[in-house]
Amino acid sequence: MTMTYDGADREAPPPSTVWVENVSWFDRVPRWVSMTAIFVLFLAIWQGTHMTGLVSPILLPSPGDTAEELYFVGHNLLTGGYMLTPLWITLKTVMWAFILATGIGFSLGVLVGETTFGERAVMPYLVAIDTMPKVAFAPLFIAWLGFGIESKVALATFIATFPIIVGTAAGLHAADENARMLFKTMGASRWQTLIKMKLPTGMPHFFTGLKIGSVGVMAGAITGEFLGGGRGFGDLIRVASTNLDTARVFSLIIYLSFIGLAIFMSVVWTQRRFVFWHKSSTLTET
Repeated sequence: MTMTYDGADREAPPPSTVWVENVSWFDRVPRWVSMTAIFVLFLAIWQGTHMTGLVSPILLPSPGDTAEELYFVGHNLLTGGYMLTPLWITLKTVMWAFILATGIGFSLGVLVGETTFGERAVMPYLVAIDTMPKVAFAPLFIAWLGFGIESKVALATFIATFPIIVGTAAGLHAADENARMLFKTMGASRWQTLIKMKLPTGMPHFFTGLKIGSVGVMAGAITGEFLGGGRGFGDLIRVASTNLDTARVFSLIIYLSFIGLAIFMSVVWTQRRFVFWHKSSTLTET
């Protein structure tokens, strides 16, 4: 007697599981469309507020007046007008301060993140200094360093350094414990472990501190120029605000924001080149 097996009793394999992500319609909108919509809505609210007279035109200029001032400032800069020298002074202040903040912040971050002395003895003082109102130090820097670019560089460096310290220290602490033990069992020295394992692992945290510092360095430079005199863009803002030319103030602030954005994006670009294995968040995607 011949028995046949048709597979009817065979257990059917479970259906493959397919993960369907619940994506809202807003997530499917291209980024440039959503950004444009928000910008248009902002302009509409701005124009509506101006037309209804809820705010005095002296305090809040119209978008059209601000656009005219944007054109005037841009034309003045491109043609080598009197605003070009203040812009160059502000750029020098920002770049010197950012370089100094990066060097000081990285050095102190390594000290805090790598040594017990730095973590227990130095870090509390750094936190205490960071909690102080930094703008209040502007008169002190001016008294110590004068009304030149040095006092502005000092204030901007002072504001931008602490985030870099925290980012560097956090990056050194982020190293995996198994990797630490592996380096230790292989006989790697403390210096080799720092250079070959901790620093590469902590680079994303370091660049996070750089991004925050790149924003703070611009604020520090303009605050120093605004409060302590000088010949930079901050001084142009001070003069325009004294003359109640708020449209000029708005236009100068917008150009400064472009510069700050360029510095921030340069840090993002550098991170993508040096930390290519780490995926940045959508906040840093261009």
